[in-house]
Amino acid sequence: MGLIREGIANLGDSPIVELWRMGVDVPEIIGLWAGEPDIPTPPFICEAASKALFDGRTFYAHNRGIPELRQALVDYHQRLYGIDLPEHRIAHTQSGMNAVMLVAQAMVQPGDNVVAVTPCWPNTTRAMQINGAAIREAPLIRGDAGWRLDLDRVFDQCDAHTRVIATGSPGNPTGWMMRREQGEALLDFARRRRIALLSDEVYHRIVYDGNAAFSLLEIARPDDPVFVVNSFSASWAMTGWRMGWLVYPDGLAAEIERLIHFNTSGGQAFLQYGAIAALRDGEEFVSYFVDRCRKGRDVVNERLARMPRVHSIPNTGSFFAMFEIDGVMDTYAFCKRAVTEARIGLAPGIAFGRGAERMVRLCYARVPELLHVAMDRLEAFVAGYKE
Repeated sequence: MGLIREGIANLGDSPIVELWRMGVDVPEIIGLWAGEPDIPTPPFICEAASKALFDGRTFYAHNRGIPELRQALVDYHQRLYGIDLPEHRIAHTQSGMNAVMLVAQAMVQPGDNVVAVTPCWPNTTRAMQINGAAIREAPLIRGDAGWRLDLDRVFDQCDAHTRVIATGSPGNPTGWMMRREQGEALLDFARRRRIALLSDEVYHRIVYDGNAAFSLLEIARPDDPVFVVNSFSASWAMTGWRMGWLVYPDGLAAEIERLIHFNTSGGQAFLQYGAIAALRDGEEFVSYFVDRCRKGRDVVNERLARMPRVHSIPNTGSFFAMFEIDGVMDTYAFCKRAVTEARIGLAPGIAFGRGAERMVRLCYARVPELLHVAMDRLEAFVAGYKE
């Protein structure tokens, strides 16, 4: 018997992380593997956090976040969605990933299963596996117009041991977005079966038609089994801050607060003042950043469309492009060779579950000039690639 329990020893690493380690020190590498913009956090956010730091906001904070941040999140949801969320249903978390792990710890144990709409961000399913749950996948349907959710695929995977249905909208890696009527059908099913819905809405502002993606919070009742994970990383260029938030059903504040206490004992107070600035004063930056991503999307889509053998999938949200290459069956091997032979960092589809096995993901939250260089390299690499 090994020192580490079997479930953890056999968990395996993320293929994206493995490729990042492989290529991070390669000279002149263009890393498009991670979901991260190439611009630093806006100064007004940094200044707010810096001021709080020098003002002595360096003591322990409330486990669910300082009251000012929780109120800023209440106000943000009211402005964006027109919904009134009481602050006791909101918790600041140490990243979106921490929020996902809190839900996993609260909801699943060995013998349970989680149904995940795939392709999806792999960390969500790994968090459920770490806590003992088996994963069942309900893949999106891919078509010329983009990705499509088949709710029957989701419902057919559920049984008496299903505790959570996990979705991401806008999706990472797909950019797929849930429609309101789909959310209503999913929520009705979850209510009847008492299955929790875990909705990853981290890319809720990175949309190209409208101000924000549809949120399950717009239709959920306070007591509905809905957990919404969000993050400051994408919309406000704060990936390194590791700050997120979680909205959970009414009546669970004590349990969530207890889990936060035993996981992290709360977040850094001075950083939370930066998050408040992002929420209250960040709309101009969000608009600028989305427009920047739109330009990046246009560059990548136009260049991929001109490449022989390459077939890309349209997306309406997030800042990722997914594409397939004729004759490429092993996307992990393709991405490894892309690092060493083309000096491009890409993410293999195998990282994201069923429906993406033969696909590759790239992040286009970059300046157009850099994306053109990356596309030049990719085009030349694909032209000569053979398995």
